[in-house]
Amino acid sequence: MSELLARTLTWAEVDPLRHPFELDEYEAEELTGLVAPWVPSLDAVEALWFRAMDPVTKLLADRYGRWACGWNWSVGEGDVDGGVVDVWCCASHSVTTGDATAPLIVAALLEWRDWIEDLAERFSVLSPPSQSEVSSSPVDPWLWERACTRLVTVVADRSQAESGWYTHCKQVLGWFLAYNGIEEERAREIVESAIGGRFGSWTSPDVVVVDTVSSRFARTLDGNP
Repeated sequence: MSELLARTLTWAEVDPLRHPFELDEYEAEELTGLVAPWVPSLDAVEALWFRAMDPVTKLLADRYGRWACGWNWSVGEGDVDGGVVDVWCCASHSVTTGDATAPLIVAALLEWRDWIEDLAERFSVLSPPSQSEVSSSPVDPWLWERACTRLVTVVADRSQAESGWYTHCKQVLGWFLAYNGIEEERAREIVESAIGGRFGSWTSPDVVVVDTVSSRFARTLDGNP
């Protein structure tokens, strides 16, 4: 069920401006009640492993939009490898009873949403001036380089550079390029060219590696691989 995988999310699917979300006390209470019956039993968790939470993910995505699929993209080797959600560990460790687990799921959803909104704010600050004209106007490569450095750094920090963290890092850089009007396939090429296997699990990139990736990111965007 790839439609439930957070690592396949595009910026169009997570952009807070396109997908408004507000969880007041009443909505949080209602959501908790809706989620509780869908929390799997411990036997189901053991049998289904990382797919055990799919019914919960589908409920959240149907209710709020596909962006919600990232609610359990936890740090390290959780239900989905290499995310930024700290509230939720994984089904095998976080699931107890439905009533006890449902509020944890709501908290994890809020943490994921906060991360997306934080990224949107960072994109706004880091984007070159007149982003609508990026494709036709020259942009100082240093602006792209600075943006890449800061985004790589914040993703490495939030993911604690644990297992598979670079997958989300690539995604965030792709989201940033999409935010700036760059077509998805071209964005993927730019990011892959810049990173080129330089990041690894359980290893936070040092300054030299980040500088190299950011420089390649800027040069490739400028048409100089």
